[in-house]
This record gives sequence, structure tokens and C-alpha cells, in this order.
Amino acid sequence: MSTASSAEADRRAGYDLTGLAAVVTGGSRGIGQAIAFGLRAAGARVLVWDRDPPDAADPDTLAVDVTDPPSIERALATTLERCGRLDILVNNAGYAGPTVPVEEYPQEAWRRIVDINLTGTFLVCQAAVPALRANGWGRIVNIASLAGKEGTPNASAYSAAKAGVLALTKSLGKELAGSGVLVNAVAPAAVRTAILEQMSPAHVQTMIDKSPLRRLGEPEEVAELVLWLCSASCSFNTGAVFDLSGGRATY
Repeated sequence: MSTASSAEADRRAGYDLTGLAAVVTGGSRGIGQAIAFGLRAAGARVLVWDRDPPDAADPDTLAVDVTDPPSIERALATTLERCGRLDILVNNAGYAGPTVPVEEYPQEAWRRIVDINLTGTFLVCQAAVPALRANGWGRIVNIASLAGKEGTPNASAYSAAKAGVLALTKSLGKELAGSGVLVNAVAPAAVRTAILEQMSPAHVQTMIDKSPLRRLGEPEEVAELVLWLCSASCSFNTGAVFDLSGGRATY
């Protein structure tokens, strides 16, 4: 992590996820890649589901469109065939889209953003829940955004979609309470990934200026929180939203 010293890195928490099978959607780049790396370092078998994987020959990366149910079903069948089980699901696949006022917002962009961020999360959860429930133990972590809590100006579609992810997390967490499957969400502020390239520089600077720490988050910082949520150390939280905002969130 670029913002942490080597001494700080040595003091990070460690988790043992040996023997567990995990899926990370959108795991080929950015936050998802950092999460997949962290889960593997903790001992989990990780399959990355990504629409455009950079290495199609990688046996642990499957080409998956999270907006397409047949694509999801094929990927889940392959995952269960290779791993024999599914214990952890991290819904990270996302798309930010343009940053323009509502009256100028392209309707097709709205639909695509909602389809990928919200409907995609729903469809993957819907497919994966039976496999997770069958184990009597499991973890679902949905990567949302602080935009879903605050409502970011000129990012109405992304804000609305991520707000939906937060509501879905709360609903599904209650549905699965008592099953051994915990469902939580992470709501980061702006994180240093390629998704920021979809936004105007002024929009990105506005998000940085809102943070008391005056910087972007790092993908590895998101991964650290996700690792805890995927571990047995997280045992009494479900349907919860965990901010990762550099001090920006006040509620």
C-alpha cells in the first residue's frame, strides 16, 4: 500500500481462509484485484469472474457478464465443479459512467450503470445463495460506494445504483440471518483505480477535497476491510454497511 510504511504493513491483521472457495466479480483490476490477492494470500481458492479478463488462459479467471443470468449460471457451475463448494462471494463488478447533470444524463448510460452495479449484484447473489446456504456458513460482501449514502452531484445513476446495493445488502442480510451466511457491504469514498478515468478530473478532485485525510483511498485498504468481513472474526454483523471514507462520512 503506497500510504503505509513497511512497519505498518507488518502489523496488519492476518486471517486463515485455508480450504475456502471464493468468487470475486470484476476481480481482474483495481479493488477487485486487490481483494482477490488478499483472499489468496489468506489461503482461499479464488475464482475471478470478469467480463473482460486480461488473461483468458488463466484457469482461475472466468469470462462472466454479471448482467446475463446464463453467463452467471455457467460460471457458478464451473466454480462448483473446480472447487467443490462456494464459501465467499465478493460482488465488486462496477461501472461509474459519465458525470453530468440529470437533465443531460444519457438514458442508455443510466440503464447500463444500474444493470451492472445493482442488477448484476442481485443476479449473482440470487445464483450463489443456494450454494452458500448449503454449507451452513458463508460470506457475501457487496462493494458499494459512499455515493450511495450521500448522493453525488452529477453522478445520479451511480449514486442510485449503489444506494440500491446498500438496500439489497440489508434485505438479504435479514433473509439469511440464522443460516450461517453473513451479508455486508463496504462503502468506499474515491479509491485510486482506473474507474476514476471515467470521471472528470474536477469531479475526482471534489471527492478528494471532501476527505479530511485529503487523499484517495487505496485498493489494498478496501481489501483489508473485506478480508475481515470474509473471515470468522466477523461473526455478529450482517446487513451492515462499513464506510471507508478517510473521515468523510459523519453518519
